[in-house]
Amino acid sequence: MEKIVSLCKRRGFVWQGSEIYGGVSAIYHFGPLGVEMKNAIKRHWWATFVTKRSDVVGIEGAILMHPDVWKASGHIESFTDPLVECKECHSRYRKDHLEDGRLIGGKAKEKMQCPVCGSKNFTEAKDFNLMFKTFIGPVEDQAHLAYLRPETAQSMFTDFKLVQESARMKVPFGIAQIGKSFRNEITTGDYFFRTREFEIAEIEYFVPPPSSGHVGEDEKYFNEWLKLWKKFYLDLGIDEKKIREYEHPKKSLAHYSKRTVDIEYNFPFGWSELAGVANRTDFDLKSHEKFSKKDLQYFDEETGEKYIPYVIEPTMGIERVMLAALVDGFKESDGSDGREKGEVVMRLHPVIAPVQVGVFPLVKKDKLPEIAQKITRELSEKEIRSFYDETGSIGRRYRRQDEIGTPWCVTVDFETLKDDSVTVRDRDSLKQERIKIDELKEYFFEKLNLS
Repeated sequence: MEKIVSLCKRRGFVWQGSEIYGGVSAIYHFGPLGVEMKNAIKRHWWATFVTKRSDVVGIEGAILMHPDVWKASGHIESFTDPLVECKECHSRYRKDHLEDGRLIGGKAKEKMQCPVCGSKNFTEAKDFNLMFKTFIGPVEDQAHLAYLRPETAQSMFTDFKLVQESARMKVPFGIAQIGKSFRNEITTGDYFFRTREFEIAEIEYFVPPPSSGHVGEDEKYFNEWLKLWKKFYLDLGIDEKKIREYEHPKKSLAHYSKRTVDIEYNFPFGWSELAGVANRTDFDLKSHEKFSKKDLQYFDEETGEKYIPYVIEPTMGIERVMLAALVDGFKESDGSDGREKGEVVMRLHPVIAPVQVGVFPLVKKDKLPEIAQKITRELSEKEIRSFYDETGSIGRRYRRQDEIGTPWCVTVDFETLKDDSVTVRDRDSLKQERIKIDELKEYFFEKLNLS
């Protein structure tokens, strides 16, 4: 994991926020390559689950909402973790994280032992609310209290009728959103896996409730979304052997959930949640209807009945998708693939690679740079993420692109001056082929499944 962390900082993927001031715990900034990769993941997610579907529409809700939203959702009362404090060094931890052994390390040799000082003497657990508080307006009192949203889901519930009526959607249908969320986590760590500021991509998919005569339909849609969610990762080339499903036992389900299944990835720090699918039943809409005193029932024009839909919620963290892709793609050559032993290759899927095509002149003379720069501009104009590099030997430039995950490199050489062709080199196979310059756009469109 240390090598990945080092590469990500050195090459401009991720680094600690406010680093020149010593950093802030569990807050990260995404550099030039990191933001390109995150945006590529979000675009691919949106295209897959919104643009290409007729039954899902999107919204963008605000980070700040009316405080009563969080009363209705149960967050003010129930969005807590069990907090304990070491009586010796006063470090604070989630009790369940001490109990399950994930904090073993440092001076902690066993469960329920402080990693900082090794003590086993802790205070009694108390509930700690994970929501960040703020105030709306210039007065800081209870009447102006607000919260940074801990999840994106609630705006999709409060806007249910507005979306359904304005977009003329019929159940079953979904509302999708990608957005920032904030949680004042007690225990952070594992790089940018668990942070206090993060982006969630999720869908609230509204389906007929069992009471409407559609018994079992909620489970049918649950299973469909679970398959689609898992397929999203596999389609990005993530190793299927490192992905598994974890069914939450009934006793550990959230207060709103009938069923929850996590999709986990085997990170270097162990199996951890990448994404999840939950059957939230009609809890949220009924609760918001009760607190707001507004009618949130859906009228089914075909049957003439009114009901509160059930909700299937597939959700995933964008940063966790990115971290899994980086971990899964990081490879060090053993020397058998034509590379030198120890050379790093980041085998990212072309759709989410921050740079998709590197473009090089063989040498910095004889108009080769001008041709290479023109190719870079033309590919970039077609929204193929391209990068021009003329510094160092051609082998060194290949290696620089390999370690950031660039799938293809284009080299302009002296043959180009004769026949307008270039060398295209594949990152994974190392195969090279000659392609005419005027055919490059179609060549990469086909590789990227674009049209």
